[in-house]
Amino acid sequence: MKSLLTDSMARSPSLPFTQSIVDCRCGALTDDAVARRLAETGPVLARLAEQTRSGALPHFTIPYRTDDLAPQVEVAKRIAGDCRQVVLLGTGGSSLGPQAIAQLVQTPFGGPVDRPRLGFLDNLDPASLAASLASCDLAESHFIVASKSGSTAETIAQLLVVIDTLEQAGYSKEAIGRRFTVVTEPRANLLSAIAARFGATVLDHDPDLGGRYAVLSVIGTLPALVLGLDPVAMRRGAAAVLEANVFAADPAEASAAVGAAISIAADDQGLPQSVFLGYGDRLERLAAWWRQLWAESLGKHGKGTTPITAIGPVDQHSQMQLYLDGPADKLYTVVDLATRGQGNVIRADLADDPSLAFMAGRRIGDVVAAQARATADTLVKFGRPVRRMTIPTMDIEALGALFMHFTLETIIAAALLDVDPFDQPAVEDGKILTRQYLLQDRG
Repeated sequence: MKSLLTDSMARSPSLPFTQSIVDCRCGALTDDAVARRLAETGPVLARLAEQTRSGALPHFTIPYRTDDLAPQVEVAKRIAGDCRQVVLLGTGGSSLGPQAIAQLVQTPFGGPVDRPRLGFLDNLDPASLAASLASCDLAESHFIVASKSGSTAETIAQLLVVIDTLEQAGYSKEAIGRRFTVVTEPRANLLSAIAARFGATVLDHDPDLGGRYAVLSVIGTLPALVLGLDPVAMRRGAAAVLEANVFAADPAEASAAVGAAISIAADDQGLPQSVFLGYGDRLERLAAWWRQLWAESLGKHGKGTTPITAIGPVDQHSQMQLYLDGPADKLYTVVDLATRGQGNVIRADLADDPSLAFMAGRRIGDVVAAQARATADTLVKFGRPVRRMTIPTMDIEALGALFMHFTLETIIAAALLDVDPFDQPAVEDGKILTRQYLLQDRG
């Protein structure tokens, strides 16, 4: 078998990214270790291929659907035509994917001038929630409330406070109902009952699609439509990656199988942590989405690897010392956006100090591209195992491809670990205790 650690593994031209594994010259992760795990992915890919053909899993049918988009288009048009600010209330899988989508077109300073700005209240914090609602122009705002189960305590609490705020501002029951849209599974639950009480629009969340796997569904497509992005293109990118992987003639040609094999082989060899280091702000929320997907899907029965996220170049100044000179217990995935030749020019007459000669006349993207390359090469120099991914064009189609790539990588890794990637039984204890403590404190 050819070396999996040294060979460039460029994907099909139809896929919007390339992947390569850089030789780390590190005894902890060897070709043999990866090859053993990669051999185990063959039956997994065969099973995923059959599930794709049969439509057994909505995870693999959603990339080909368009029938669910018409009602979303109408809702998105109404929302976008009625307000300048859209606030998504939701947590975890209901929010992180949409945040990654929003980062394609929004910055901390603005977004598309002809579209509402999409904001997120994904963590339940009393100060942030109060301050956000106090500064919110309610007449120009709409709230998308997303919870698959319809009973997520944090999201329900946020919505009830929003409704109270609207009532205190003098909005009628009917007017309040026009101010929020609910996304939840099609059954009786707390969220659908609140929506019915106020006459709010409800869009169905597929009950068979877990929240952290739902980004290609209404959870991601409705925010995309509000922002003026094409959900069909996002799904098209996902479908291309799905087909290139599950129908690959050889697991070595399936990027997600290779990625899963490397991650689990690294764990086998004493590297239980996995770092996602993305070079570009547009990768920051994608990394957070991946972190939840990987952690919640694999962390069971004493198994799993710990996902760590970082963003370059900024985290070169906060984490790189540990990565290079700390414990040799991590696998690194360095993702860059092929920024060379992009961005503002650093004028030579302003960078006339001799110490700045290396950047004079170069573009900001040139600097970032050089830093991404230097980071990967330095990690290799220090004996760290590194995987590199390059996304030539970061658009909605490429993002859909990345969503599917990491979804497949996670599902395949779960099979290698013999855990169920779709449940999360341990977190229920905390939810039960939260309710118990609040009831006790009431007395």
